[in-house]
Amino acid sequence: MKRLAGFFALNSSMVAMIVLVVLVGMGERMAERFLPLYILTLGGTYLAAGLLNSMDNLLSALYSFPGGYLSDKMGYKKALIVFTLTAMVGYLLVILIPTWQAVLIGAVFFIAWTAVSLPAVMSMVARAVPREKRTMGVTVHSFVRRVPMALGPVVGGLVIGLSDRVLGIKIAFGAAFVLGLVAIAVVWFMMREDAAPKKTEPLRLREMLVRMARNGPLLNLLAADILIRFAEQIPYAFVVVWVVEMNSRLSEFQFGLLTTVEMVTAMLIYIPIAYLADRYTKKPFVLITFGFFTLFPLVLYFSRTFVTLVLAFVLRGLKEFGEPTRKALIMDLAPEDAKAATFGTYYLIRDVIVAVVSFGGALLWSWAPAANFLVAFGCGLLGTVLFALLGRDLGPGKNARSNA
Repeated sequence: MKRLAGFFALNSSMVAMIVLVVLVGMGERMAERFLPLYILTLGGTYLAAGLLNSMDNLLSALYSFPGGYLSDKMGYKKALIVFTLTAMVGYLLVILIPTWQAVLIGAVFFIAWTAVSLPAVMSMVARAVPREKRTMGVTVHSFVRRVPMALGPVVGGLVIGLSDRVLGIKIAFGAAFVLGLVAIAVVWFMMREDAAPKKTEPLRLREMLVRMARNGPLLNLLAADILIRFAEQIPYAFVVVWVVEMNSRLSEFQFGLLTTVEMVTAMLIYIPIAYLADRYTKKPFVLITFGFFTLFPLVLYFSRTFVTLVLAFVLRGLKEFGEPTRKALIMDLAPEDAKAATFGTYYLIRDVIVAVVSFGGALLWSWAPAANFLVAFGCGLLGTVLFALLGRDLGPGKNARSNA
């Protein structure tokens, strides 16, 4: 058991993180993937559904830097508790006020939980596990995060199918609230305090932007990543609409099964890829990932039956091939004295830009679904080529200089 724990970089802090991610994620994912349908049921338009996705990206961007700053300032343990309490406020708003406007307001509190907590999680991984096991530590996080992403939509789709969309969403967020309380208790009692020394001066956004501008390898990764996120986010909010209401007209439960196929595919490849990425250069794994991101919108558009949609969602799961490796590469390229803040700044820049473009996905969808999917494919192709030409890493076992 000791060898197994060592292989997976497990300790009490990692176990507490796993419980937090699974419990909060399970409650959230029971409803999150169905929120576009929920908004339409409550009288919202396609633009309102697209606005929700744009908000997701924008809030993820705006919360990433303060998330990283608070993690460095407060310590990752306290930060994770504060972030979870904030999300629970959003759950209550959706439960108590059944309007599509309330969904958008509640989303301000809960929809970016992953983004605001991710710098704290990455900081915890960087400090709580050995340097040579960072990719494995990040992979364990990515792996367990897919457990609720796989099971949540199935349970949520079943609840909605047995009742109705409005009641089903309320039940899902009620469960999320309770699971959030349990997760906070586990983090409080099991996660070790951050022993990192506190900085005498707070990191400023301007300072972090300047440091990012001087880090060429990280900037090249960021530029390619932005284009790849265009490919993902332009059609993201409308995948469920395409499957359930416009293309094959499957049930919510069947869509949940497709999401499970996606997540199980991702989970099956995480551990072997992490094992290899810790021993070899990371660029090939990230490049393959970008290729899968690029292909999904094109394949989805031409998938018209449940069987072909299963194949499309297997492809979507394969896009996680090197996602933990990409995050580990960011941590490698980030300066040692500000890894959480650099991670947050990276996501701030990326997601602000992606949020603006992803709202254009709603306009493309209103014009024609084909336009939405094909533009997404073109953005992904450009990002993949860019990273193939300019992307680089530091090689196995190396890290960026602290003054990068």
